[in-house]
Amino acid sequence: MARLTRKQKEALAKIEKGKLYSLDEASSLVKEITNAKFDASVDIAVRLGVDPRKANQMVRGVVSLPYGTGKDKKVLALVTPDKEAEAKEAGADYVGLDEYLNKIKGGWTDVDVIITMPSVMGKLGPLGRILGPRGLMPNPKTGTVTMDVAKAVTEVKAGKIDFKVDKTGIVHAAIGKASFSADKIAGNANELIQTLIKLKPTTAKGTYVKSIFMSSTMSPSVAVDPKVG
Repeated sequence: MARLTRKQKEALAKIEKGKLYSLDEASSLVKEITNAKFDASVDIAVRLGVDPRKANQMVRGVVSLPYGTGKDKKVLALVTPDKEAEAKEAGADYVGLDEYLNKIKGGWTDVDVIITMPSVMGKLGPLGRILGPRGLMPNPKTGTVTMDVAKAVTEVKAGKIDFKVDKTGIVHAAIGKASFSADKIAGNANELIQTLIKLKPTTAKGTYVKSIFMSSTMSPSVAVDPKVG
């Protein structure tokens, strides 16, 4: 087992063992125990009482974080020529179609989000093996396959993220940066949690939000009271 550094020991000492913190308390504490020399991401992990193996208990969706993510997401808009100007004006970093499809075939995936149109999805099918494992395949459910390309690009740039419960029943999401104020971190976290609560499958039995942990890139996790909603 790796030995803890002095800073790690100091951070752990500030977390009260067994305590469930409020979102406001956890947000302040995560900022306090983050000692990274860079602007660390603040992440949240929410364990849900669902069985993701059952299609009717799969939880996935999108949420617009009120204070953004703190990261400028690189957006590729795969659109027909008549939509190119619209995508560029909305702030897409890369705009085009066939040239980028060929780049992706060659292994290029240096983007965070791909937005496209329904008519283009047929061309993306063969690229599923490249885009799928990287979470880059556009999906109508997350708003990345749409005719309103400008709106989709604007929302992603403003802080819209998509999430999906993993095979262990946990939703992981980055909700900001350690440089954010504690109230902004708490506000973003609450927006995600409330969205998850609204998406509770009718077939999910028992406790739905089982546990919530907040941490930054290199900090210990802080347990949050799951009864936030």
